[in-house]
Amino acid sequence: MDQSIDMRPFAHLYPFRSHYLPLRGGLRYHYLDEGAGSPMVMVHGNPTWSFFFRRLVTAFRDEFRVIVPDHMGCGLSDKPDAKRYGFRLTDRVADLTALLDHLAPQGPVTLVVHDWGGMIGLAWALDHLDQVERLVIMNTAGFFPPGRKAIPQRLRLLRTPNPLMDRLVLHANLFARAALYMAPRRRLAPDVKAGLIAPYNCPRHRLATLKFVQDIPLGPRDPSGAIVQRVSDNLARIGDRPVQLIWGAHDFVFDRSYYEEWRRRLPLAEAHWIFEAGHYLMEDVPEVVVGMMRNFVSENRVLSLKFKV
Repeated sequence: MDQSIDMRPFAHLYPFRSHYLPLRGGLRYHYLDEGAGSPMVMVHGNPTWSFFFRRLVTAFRDEFRVIVPDHMGCGLSDKPDAKRYGFRLTDRVADLTALLDHLAPQGPVTLVVHDWGGMIGLAWALDHLDQVERLVIMNTAGFFPPGRKAIPQRLRLLRTPNPLMDRLVLHANLFARAALYMAPRRRLAPDVKAGLIAPYNCPRHRLATLKFVQDIPLGPRDPSGAIVQRVSDNLARIGDRPVQLIWGAHDFVFDRSYYEEWRRRLPLAEAHWIFEAGHYLMEDVPEVVVGMMRNFVSENRVLSLKFKV
């Protein structure tokens, strides 16, 4: 565990054992590995970390082997500089692939994704469809902004490298702190706020939150655009798996247009639009989400022998 992160204010909310996978360059990739059974893999976004899924870990570890990585530079994973790590979508997908090759090489995997974790997890899934049993998709994208929709101005300002904006993110923790008030629908308790931003406690530890925004692909010519194009072009391939969409309605990025695009592309998916929730839906209505997922998992059990361990 990264001893520079003060876990005390929220340790009661995150009572899990840490595990690390050594990656290229000697970097340590942190993950949770709780419970037993078929793997349920949860992939977080920016600026969250495995703490965001803490209630799902507790809820499902009695039935599943719950695996939750922290992206490099996030959570309790190492915090490299740009010389040691690429901070591109291809790097994120490679990290997740290395972890699942190590922990769950055969599946069957229940994949749960949120925010940037959607594109990362779906890129992995499309290369490993024979290992994917079902998917739960929350407030994310698997395609470029629908209908040529512009991203919010606050993201545009951060996406283009700018000394002032870079300094605000790295030295004032602008992105992670702003998310505490913009992403949830309800006011967060002090210990939850402490947990959400704990990994980003100094400028060196905030680089990943900036790099994620700077890597947002808006078209196929962007550095990570080719992966998004591939995911978008092949998204229908996951349609023969059970898919559940769970959407916090009050999301200033992944708004109704994203939700409707998902429904258009995956018309057979079970879909839930939660008016009481925002982008941080696991902070707003955790019991509702857990209940929806329990029903979904129970109703969509794969019996195929190819998934028997």
